[in-house]
Amino acid sequence: MFLLPADLKAAESMVLEALQISIKDQPKGRWEVKLKFEGLKLMPLALRLSKNLQETELFPLLVWPDAGGAALARKNAPDLADQISSINELLAKDPEEYAEKDLLVVGPQPSDYDIFEQLSNKHLGALVMLNGRLEDAAIGIGSVARERRRRFVDRWRKAFWLEPLERGALMRVHPEYWQLFRLDPDGYRQVETYEQRPEAEEIESGLDS
Repeated sequence: MFLLPADLKAAESMVLEALQISIKDQPKGRWEVKLKFEGLKLMPLALRLSKNLQETELFPLLVWPDAGGAALARKNAPDLADQISSINELLAKDPEEYAEKDLLVVGPQPSDYDIFEQLSNKHLGALVMLNGRLEDAAIGIGSVARERRRRFVDRWRKAFWLEPLERGALMRVHPEYWQLFRLDPDGYRQVETYEQRPEAEEIESGLDS
């Protein structure tokens, strides 16, 4: 089990460790990393994570849903420019060109679902989704499309998840169980562990224990 990270820097170190273990465990897996902090700036987080991963045995392509995001990332991190792409740029290539690369896709949104699913289906290696928000894509579409998207989202295993709650925090660091922390007067205390992500009722019950 892990202690709750004291700050974003500590959380990023845990993300790095979790990704190395996750991709080693499942080199062709679909992995999700989520840090649910309000106001979190995703661009600098993604660039830091990419640079740190370059120092390990992992050399991921940093992939943005849109060309504008990819261009801004190249401008902000010219040393990573040849490791930055957009989803459409990759879809235009032969998948064999990047088959040996792990892909780190930054913040795909509901509007990116179709091209993101295409990329996921074409890519032969590991694919990591950083702070994606695909679940909302079900709003305003038919039941068949909703079910298809739900199945797609359910395929992604959680490499790292950190979610502040009103009275605590929920965390998962692969390969450990989900951990529920309660905020007490003297700090955060782990109160429950779960094999699967707990439902809202389970979280409330755990915080009341």
